Amino acid sequence: MKEKGDLHNVAALGLFSEAETPRSSANRAPGLRFFALASFLLLFPTKFLVAQTSTPTPSISLPGSQSPFTGSEADGTATPEVLQLSFQEAIDRGLHNNLGLLLSGDQTIMARGERWKELSNLLPNLSAGVHEDVQTLSLTALGFRGNLFPFPLPRVIGPFNYFDARASFSQSIFNFQDARELVVLAVGNAYLMAVATAARIETTEAQVQNSQALYNKAVDQQKAGLSPSIDTLRSQVELQTRQQQLIAARNDFEKQKLSLARVIGLPPGQEFVLTEKAPYQALTALPVEVYLQRAYASRSDYQAAQAQVRAAELSRRAATAGHYPSLDVNANYGEIGVTPANSNGTWQVDGGLTIPIFAGGKIHSDVLEAEAQLKQARSQLADLRGRIDYEVRASLLDLKSAADQVEVARSSVQLAEQALTESQDRFSAGVSDNLEVVQAQESVASAHESYIQSLYAHNLAKIELARSIGDAEQGVKRYLKGEH
Repeated sequence: MKEKGDLHNVAALGLFSEAETPRSSANRAPGLRFFALASFLLLFPTKFLVAQTSTPTPSISLPGSQSPFTGSEADGTATPEVLQLSFQEAIDRGLHNNLGLLLSGDQTIMARGERWKELSNLLPNLSAGVHEDVQTLSLTALGFRGNLFPFPLPRVIGPFNYFDARASFSQSIFNFQDARELVVLAVGNAYLMAVATAARIETTEAQVQNSQALYNKAVDQQKAGLSPSIDTLRSQVELQTRQQQLIAARNDFEKQKLSLARVIGLPPGQEFVLTEKAPYQALTALPVEVYLQRAYASRSDYQAAQAQVRAAELSRRAATAGHYPSLDVNANYGEIGVTPANSNGTWQVDGGLTIPIFAGGKIHSDVLEAEAQLKQARSQLADLRGRIDYEVRASLLDLKSAADQVEVARSSVQLAEQALTESQDRFSAGVSDNLEVVQAQESVASAHESYIQSLYAHNLAKIELARSIGDAEQGVKRYLKGEH
């Protein structure tokens, strides 16, 4: 009965159509039935692994808007030497060349310019100028004729000289650090992904060697007449599967190195190697309240949101002050005369008091707009506070979960390798065929993959925790060492 169910599974896998199951095709050639059965025996024991370790489909990048933190401005030109790139050096290069940080720096300069522009309206305006004028005057053009007066008038008079030097005075009385944290997160994630893929290449190479040895042994035993050809076919399929995974892993590693080079701004074509492996140091978490206090005191985006609330409060006060009278003062002092040597000092001071009576509702509209902006700023601040709380708590949960996964995965690797050794001994002794060895190799591969993923998740959770409390730039290195 079980055999019947297995054969229906074969049909579901596409080896047979419903009309061509072995029972309905008894008149088929024996060779065809043997080929189908051999394919089933090769594929069915590992059908669950195919879904887990199949070659990843190539990904494509469609044109469109991408995060600036995935790009950079390349620094210098490529050199023939192979660069030894450590984790800390990658972060330093990212903080110097990452495109998101460079754009954020430009926006900070623009914000400073806006600040000075607004501040100029509150500061006194002082100006100075020197003016000298020499001219002649046509009396005829002004309508003066010689017959209007009992004495003759010249047609042109002058030249006249005019000099004035005067000073005037008037007065009216009445987020860059967060980008650095994101760069550390982006660089750390890219570096850890490359390190994880490098570890995956090492484990896959070891699996290829084991599969090659198993295939060679199966070939030798088949030639000696000690094992059937199905063992050789099964071991050959296993070897080629591992070789395919190794090719894909090496390709992924080179692409991830390209992504890392883009994030940190390495020159195009610069060769480099990663000098650090995937570290694992257990981190004893502090109480969540401690992390939240650090986050509220250190995160620049939270401080910027608080500053926006204070600015909105001042804007509302300024809009309300539109109902108040305003005082303007203008003054000037200078020397005026025909020439600088024949000049006299003059000065002028004038002031005015403006009392708003009716402005057509403009002041009321300014007050309503300022109140709406204040409410919006306060709502955004409350939302950011809640998001910080969520990010800190989620990071701690991910950190604990990843640490537990590392311990379980490490134990699974040891058990799987022990099972592989025993299955190889049984196959060498002729107690069983190589099916047990193939299945044990699949278990070892799956255990190693889980261990690599758990290491990556654990280290990434540390970086996310440092980012969530606003300490990524300074604290990520300590956290990876298991220090606070």
